[in-house]
Amino acid sequence: MNLAGIDLLAKAPPAEGDVFLGGRWLAAADGRTYPVHDPATGDLIRHVSSAGPDDARAAIDAAHSAAAGWRATPPRRRSEILHDTFALMREHTDTLARLIVLENGKAYRDAAAEVGYAAEFFRWFAEEAVRVGSAFGDAPAGGYRHVVRKHPVGVTAFVTPWNFPAAMATRKIAPALAAGCPVLLKPAPETPLTALAVAALLAEAGLPDGLLNVLPTDRAPEVVSAWLGDERVRKFSFTGSTATGKVLLEQAAANVVNVTMELGGNAPFVVCADADVDAAVRGAMDAKMRGGGEVCIAANRFYVHADVAAEFTEKFGAAMAAVRVGPGLEDGVTLGPMINEGSVDKIRSLVDDAVARGARIAARGGTPDGPGHFHPATVLVDVPDDARILHEEVFGPVAPLTTFTDENEMLARANATVHGLASYVYSRDVGRALRIAERLEAGMVGVNRGLLSDPAAPFGGVKQSGLGREGGREGIEAFLETQYIALDWTD
Repeated sequence: MNLAGIDLLAKAPPAEGDVFLGGRWLAAADGRTYPVHDPATGDLIRHVSSAGPDDARAAIDAAHSAAAGWRATPPRRRSEILHDTFALMREHTDTLARLIVLENGKAYRDAAAEVGYAAEFFRWFAEEAVRVGSAFGDAPAGGYRHVVRKHPVGVTAFVTPWNFPAAMATRKIAPALAAGCPVLLKPAPETPLTALAVAALLAEAGLPDGLLNVLPTDRAPEVVSAWLGDERVRKFSFTGSTATGKVLLEQAAANVVNVTMELGGNAPFVVCADADVDAAVRGAMDAKMRGGGEVCIAANRFYVHADVAAEFTEKFGAAMAAVRVGPGLEDGVTLGPMINEGSVDKIRSLVDDAVARGARIAARGGTPDGPGHFHPATVLVDVPDDARILHEEVFGPVAPLTTFTDENEMLARANATVHGLASYVYSRDVGRALRIAERLEAGMVGVNRGLLSDPAAPFGGVKQSGLGREGGREGIEAFLETQYIALDWTD
């Protein structure tokens, strides 16, 4: 597999195939392939091998066979491989970013930033790998000792989404490998090539065969069911919609599989009366428009105090209207296409519903002529509380604005959702900002900041936005079991 793109971007799978299994590039067991398209043009990028249940079971065999050796590998050696992978990702930033643009559509600027963010997970967890330790102490009642040790949970299986094809993979792969666990990865069918490139870099960095197995497929239920139905798979991590997460939780329950779920969001963005409006607009552009709004922590609902609503709307609307839309590799483009036409149709329906209920379009950018799944950056005002766009995840470049005067009433509206992934607050009064942040029902809150994600911080939500945390010191804990040994001896 050639990272420079000769094989990754061939119109058909290379002779050896795209299923990365046991350290080898293989065709799907039954020979099936599926097409991957460029969302900016609709053109075929290439056909990719489509793994099936036989491949899924073979991947478990490979991972299980490699598990004991990796578990016994010194943490320092695991750390070195992850450090080397970090360096390789940084070295190949341009190639990886262009690959992301091609299959995901996001603007090159966002794609390059994603590569940097994705690489940081390897650096962070390379450093955490050597910090996993055990504890030894006297029993309070005396007479024996307590030994508490950590060990790898075992074979892990991951399902990642298309919106961050590099970062969502590395956020799971890096801590699992750091902890000593082999990995099974099913990337999103829309964006398999980036995950394959990451696998190629890990192999180049010296990762032993069988520890990372990547199965691109357009028949996910068959692959994932095979994994969750096998008792050797002891950890499952999913990033995607809440509806799909609920189905997978039911499947994981059959074998009591340890799960991490990073699910949907409906993030409120609060602008208080004393906010620095210019800073709030910059933060709003970050929180709303990063990745074209196709981000689970994107600002979804804007609550702006009536005293600054006019100023914020004018400045934010001007910034949104000025967004240049087009293919992600074109100079100056900051908003690429949506992932597919179904996504565009959903966004349009949410805007149409809001307008039908009384909302107004305060600002709207343009879209290029010709093919591609584009939607303009849009600001809605006077959005009523019963509009669907305030209750459904937009996953696109549309910002619905509402106003408030009473803090308690605003918080009640902001928390009136089954989701609780991210929230944002802008205020010059740190006390007020923290008071609001602590009352927001969200796993993460940005205070005077529109960018939240950091490999060194725990990422995750509350309520129906998920279970567990990824990143930070907590991230590696998800891949470790705790064993207690009561130790006694005689003289």
